[in-house]
Amino acid sequence: MGKVTIAFVLVIVLLLVGGGIFLALWNPPAPTAPVEKVLPDARFPK
Repeated sequence: MGKVTIAFVLVIVLLLVGGGIFLALWNPPAPTAPVEKVLPDARFPK
């Protein structure tokens, strides 16, 4: 493989690893709006 191909693959791998680390360490804020949804009784078994 050529040096350009190796460099391209290395950049892709570094981006994937960096993205994985970012997603593993990122603490997204919890939603602040309350969610209220009415579930009909017909959805639950008797």
